[in-house]
Formats: sequence, structure tokens, C-alpha cells
Amino acid sequence: MKLVIGLGNPGKKYEHTRHNVGWWVIDHLADVWHFDPWRKDGDALVSDGRRGVHRVRLVKPQTYMNLSGAALRPYLRRETWSAATDLLVVVDEVALPLGRYRLRASGSAGGHNGLKSIEGAVGGQDYARLRVGIRPAEEERDVGVLSDFVLDKFGKAERETVLALLPDLASLIEMWSADGVLATMNAFNRTPRS
Repeated sequence: MKLVIGLGNPGKKYEHTRHNVGWWVIDHLADVWHFDPWRKDGDALVSDGRRGVHRVRLVKPQTYMNLSGAALRPYLRRETWSAATDLLVVVDEVALPLGRYRLRASGSAGGHNGLKSIEGAVGGQDYARLRVGIRPAEEERDVGVLSDFVLDKFGKAERETVLALLPDLASLIEMWSADGVLATMNAFNRTPRS
């Protein structure tokens, strides 16, 4: 089973915040792929379906961001499941400009508490992560207090920019589930032309 986890914080208060972009992507997938209705499963909401020959489960942890790894407990006990090949984590990324995204096969959490929690759960950094940029173009490196920035809501134009990415991200995730992370990185991680 392929597992796609979107990181975010539960509750209406956080629904439209930058930190919940992972949930936006997962909700979009459940909708366009016509997956099963969301249901509670341990520390998460899950939606199941198939993409090609693979069973895929979409996961929205219902813990706060810094405890997201708890949603992985049931999968870590399965002998046939591997975080390196069967897990993709979708997360916001303040170091990437709005409208950009980057897929990686492994790497550090880069200060992201949700990814730190995932690393702690899987016992390492070998799992795919799709980082979705949230830094507005007019912002330089300094976004002020980081926690305030990521927990703030997008402006209307920013929100539209993120929503416009969703079809590309759905294609990327579909390719990841079928062909793996390296082929998908080669296809999608291109430097935009000026």
C-alpha cells in the first residue's frame, strides 16, 4: 500500500493557514481520484482507493503538526511496507517561493517540526517528501516570526496560486505511486525558465 500523508493542524482555526497546505493537496486528491469518504483510523483521517495497480491511502494526521509521526504507527508494523518506497509526505515549505514545489527521496527535516516527527517515527530520513512553497515573492528571507507566518492565512491571490498547483501535484503524486520517487523527481523537479 502506498501512503500519502498531508501534514497540517486539525481544527477550523488552521484550515486556511499556510501550514495546512499538505491537507489541501490530500483533499484535492481524494476529490479528483474519487476515493472513499474520509474515516477515522487511529490518530488520522484516511481515504482509500486505487491508482493503477496500487492501493493508495491518503492520510491527514489529527494530531498537531509536531506529532504527525504518530499516524504512521500502524504501518510501521507491516513487514511488506517500507517508508523508503511506500511513503510520501506532503508539507509546506517556507524556503520555497509560492508557486514552486520540490520532491525529494530523502533529506533533513530542515527545521520543519512535522517532518521531524515523521523522521522520529520511521527512524530516519529515507522517505519521499513533497515540499510546497509558501513564501510570497515579495518576502525576502525574513518572514518575521516563523510560527506566526506559517499559522497565518493566505491572502486571496496567494491562495489562488496554491490552488492552481493542485492539478500538477496530483499528476506528480500519481506518477510517484506508479513509478517511484526517482523517475518522478526527474520528470517534475525542473528549474523554471525565466
